[in-house]
Amino acid sequence: MKKILLIAVFLSLILMPTLTSALCDTSEGGIVPCGQSDSNGKIACPCTLGHVFLIFSKIYDFLIKYIATPLAVLGLVIGGALLLLSAGNPSLNQMGKDAIKFSIYGLLLAFGSYLIIKTILTAMGYVYTF
Repeated sequence: MKKILLIAVFLSLILMPTLTSALCDTSEGGIVPCGQSDSNGKIACPCTLGHVFLIFSKIYDFLIKYIATPLAVLGLVIGGALLLLSAGNPSLNQMGKDAIKFSIYGLLLAFGSYLIIKTILTAMGYVYTF
């Protein structure tokens, strides 16, 4: 059962589709891709409901790339250091194993959260494009 769950999580991470299609030119950066005005003062790309999902997608990418992954790596490093420095101390050894285990669980939860969100949106009737 654990093997099937691990394979399913791994495949969902690889085959992850995006929630939004090409709405406007979003290459400018920033969190809000719409509502900017051009040189004449006219709004070049008005905000729509699809931009809300694009904003959530950008926030999710930021959280995964710059917060969850570095924290998980730090947890793995600390857990490995505790294992190396335990020197036969069972409490430090267990603390190191727990740090590694919970770092991996947290990373799987962070990466698997997309699947959870997609399932909830699909159940609510949101139709997304790949």
